[in-house]
Amino acid sequence: MIAWLMNSKSNAAPLSVGGYLERAAVLFIAFVLLYQVWIFLHICWWIKFNPSSSAFMEDRLEVIQEKRPDAELKYQWVDYGKISNNLKRAVIASEDAKFLDHEGFDWDGIQKAYEKNLKKGKIVAGGSTISQQLAKNLFLSTKRTPWRKGQEAIITLMLENMMSKRRILEIYLNVIEWGNGVFGAEAAARHYYKTSAAGLSKGQAARLAAMIPNPRFYDKHQYTRYLNKRTGTIQARMHMVPVP
Repeated sequence: MIAWLMNSKSNAAPLSVGGYLERAAVLFIAFVLLYQVWIFLHICWWIKFNPSSSAFMEDRLEVIQEKRPDAELKYQWVDYGKISNNLKRAVIASEDAKFLDHEGFDWDGIQKAYEKNLKKGKIVAGGSTISQQLAKNLFLSTKRTPWRKGQEAIITLMLENMMSKRRILEIYLNVIEWGNGVFGAEAAARHYYKTSAAGLSKGQAARLAAMIPNPRFYDKHQYTRYLNKRTGTIQARMHMVPVP
């Protein structure tokens, strides 16, 4: 029997280049599928339980600790009911006016952002929804890769189909970056206004929402002309915004 096996092995034709490529493709597909399952299971868990961190938070902590090894993030989870409705309205008004209506993607917003960027000749606007931003923050690194947008879209669909809008917004407000090492509504409220997330006024909430696109810059430059103007625009829209 052993002799037969050895003989069979010796008679087996070596794999061609095509054979190796086929095996590599199968392994790659298996890895991608396992990664999707891993993401799916995390989202299932987070329907009921709160995430303690995110991929983006871990990336930022690593960068900060390169200069200060003992540094820690300013971060404290706070439940949805303990976040001011002013902040919820301000963030939706600023980042995703159609949040309650779309299924993860604001196609009109994406088209307008594309046209604006094309006109300017550079990226000056983004069309990402709150759900897309959350997908990126929770799971994806800051490195830009060819597959990143596709993976972001898959995660966005999972979030939208498995979580309520209220839960998506709750997690988003708790993990979003609001300054250098500052994450979440509670830490932001305390960092900038010495108050709680529940105690944010309309003006304070509007300013925090205006900071979202470039939080580390506005952490150092809190009263630029643009930020003041953007804060006023958001505050004027807030009364029209429903919250989940």
